[in-house]
Amino acid sequence: MKLTELMSKDLVDIDLKASTKNEVIDHMIEKLDQSDALKSKRKFKKAIEKREKEGSTGIGFKVAIPHGKSKAVTAPRVAFGLSRAGVDWNSVDGDNAQLVFMIAVPEESAGNEHLKILQMLSIKLMDEAFRNQLLNVQTVNEAYELLEQIG
Repeated sequence: MKLTELMSKDLVDIDLKASTKNEVIDHMIEKLDQSDALKSKRKFKKAIEKREKEGSTGIGFKVAIPHGKSKAVTAPRVAFGLSRAGVDWNSVDGDNAQLVFMIAVPEESAGNEHLKILQMLSIKLMDEAFRNQLLNVQTVNEAYELLEQIG
């Protein structure tokens, strides 16, 4: 499986304007909703908030991976956002998150699906050169081409 099988270019935002974690979450949920991945934005946001309460999804290295399992999700999807300024995500290393991947999975397929996606992302995002390339993209197409390497 490739990450881009769970995405489309309309789920990529290389110029996040949101300045808080909550604003970024709302914006990315809106993108998922516009791509028909959600039955209920409110219910999916509750799943994201529940996961954030368990521990920050700011994994460090300027990366955050908010994720939620919910009956409100129609099919596994991933949205990507790039915040040039960075957003405080209570990351383990104290760095602001600039690369944000939101994972949405239906509750019934949640077991393996979100873990596979997290693993796929984590492996590639450990590569500093890859992260730097992603941080410096200038177009959605450029970002999408890089994201095609994940998987």
